[in-house]
Amino acid sequence: MSEIKLSTDGIRYIALFEKETGASIRDCIVEDDRIIYVVDAGNMGAAIGRNGDHINKIRNAVDKRVELIEYSDDPSAFIKNSFGSLTIKSVKIVTKGDKQLAYVEISNTDKGLAIGREGRNIEKVKLLASRHHGIDDVILQ
Repeated sequence: MSEIKLSTDGIRYIALFEKETGASIRDCIVEDDRIIYVVDAGNMGAAIGRNGDHINKIRNAVDKRVELIEYSDDPSAFIKNSFGSLTIKSVKIVTKGDKQLAYVEISNTDKGLAIGREGRNIEKVKLLASRHHGIDDVILQ
């Protein structure tokens, strides 16, 4: 696992989120128009809140899109969680030389959503897999 370095904004957003929701946050990635939180396993209910109250309060406070991803010690489960509601058929972690690769099998109808506009979704998954599990690349099949 590589070392996670948080920006000053990231630390500030984590403090805000934990104070408002009571959920434990493991990581925070701040982009121009969205904030991606990695929530500790078992804390998603607290992060979302009843009827989405907590997540909506955070969205209004930061005035950005907020994405939540549940952490898992299992790299395959974490990668599945990183794709959100998309149905992932399988995730295989393979070591080739000195690189760790994750091959993700997904239906052809969901590939566009998995990649996202300008590759934003797959880049998010690659960044998170690298930060939390030392995976060098995520390849869609």
